[in-house]
Amino acid sequence: MIEYRIRHRTCYRYAEPVTFCQNLTHLALRDLPTQPAPISTLVVSPEPLYIDEQIDSFGNFVSYFSLQEQHKELTLDATHQVTLFPKALPEPSSTPLWADVVQRLHTQRDDSTLSALPFVYESRYVSPIHEFHDYARVSFVKDRPILQAALDLTHRVFTTFLYDPRSTTISTPIREVMRTRRGVCQDFAHLLCAMIRSMGLACRYVSGYIATKPPPGKARLIGADATHAWVSVYCGDAGWVGLDPTNNCAEGDSHIVLGWGRDYDDVTPVKGVILGGGDNTVTVMVDVMPMGG
Repeated sequence: MIEYRIRHRTCYRYAEPVTFCQNLTHLALRDLPTQPAPISTLVVSPEPLYIDEQIDSFGNFVSYFSLQEQHKELTLDATHQVTLFPKALPEPSSTPLWADVVQRLHTQRDDSTLSALPFVYESRYVSPIHEFHDYARVSFVKDRPILQAALDLTHRVFTTFLYDPRSTTISTPIREVMRTRRGVCQDFAHLLCAMIRSMGLACRYVSGYIATKPPPGKARLIGADATHAWVSVYCGDAGWVGLDPTNNCAEGDSHIVLGWGRDYDDVTPVKGVILGGGDNTVTVMVDVMPMGG
């Protein structure tokens, strides 16, 4: 097991005073068997009168707050402490055939299958096009176990697409990412979701953090980490398996889960509306610190 402390600081600076704002955040870690009872705190400045905490329809922790105090700077400082336990990856060849999982999603209505159904269909950032299906079916051949196919597709995305933080924004359609073969972790997670859903399967978008290691001989740079995104594929009786197309790996003991949804819109770390403000800048600092490291 590995223990982490995480700091995620977001700062908005405005050219003109903001007179009112309402915000929704996904800045608390999920309580999972592999990351049980995490401790998450959120400090907002200026301090709102109250913060309302709820659980959304996907089981994520959500915080709501509003500010009526005039301000030109808003800071959200989230801190986490969590212990990660090893994630058991099923033997890929022993997972159900992918076509059998598709059939299960169409015909069975047990709790496991019902919980997977929202992740079969298109969503705001994940819309089907023929190119996604054509690309995915090279991996999803007849009589192939689902995890073997999904791992092969993950590897192909990793080797075909170039990580380029200057190439896209959150509003860049994944059709454009498919055309340019460039993007970032959010793009690759949306892309893999679209490809897997195009085969009639369930795939959810996962938001969280990943612990990064400095090059040999180099010190860790405080605040140099970032939020991360990957996917989780429904494998029938084998359960959900996390796959990271940006790093060509399965979800492991360096992946820390904030939440999951159909796409980024369901688990945006911070979003809201404001009155006033004019031009603004946003600064985000993330530090994922292994304890004792």
